Amino acid sequence: MIRKLENRDIEVIMDIWRESTIKAHDFIEKSYWINNYSVVKDVYIPMSEVFVYEEDNNIYGFIGIIESEFIGALFVDVNKQGLGIGSKLIEFALDKYRQLDLTVYKDNKASVEFYKKKGFKIISQQENEDSNFMEYTMRIKNNY
Repeated sequence: MIRKLENRDIEVIMDIWRESTIKAHDFIEKSYWINNYSVVKDVYIPMSEVFVYEEDNNIYGFIGIIESEFIGALFVDVNKQGLGIGSKLIEFALDKYRQLDLTVYKDNKASVEFYKKKGFKIISQQENEDSNFMEYTMRIKNNY
């Protein structure tokens, strides 16, 4: 089931964020993510419309949409990746929003391929101003 984030879910989604972001971005120092934990929790999560994927009263993933068009977060529990949870969260968001953009690190090859398979197209490439690593901006449009 996918539902809106509730306050009681914050610590769980932040644990998912921390573990999965460190795993997916092994080309960036772990300390970078640890130092950004509070910014994600206190700035990005509150400014996003966040939906969680829940099964048997356990949260296994979440997606955060900023200003009805930008995927600021899509993270799945490291032990549940590859089971379709990320796909379900993308499909849910596409049913709700007409067009979605996101940025993804170029070196995060698994995620780049995942988004391409979902139908996202690379529309630009730029250096991330915080980490100085190259990233793609990708877009998908809902054709309904």
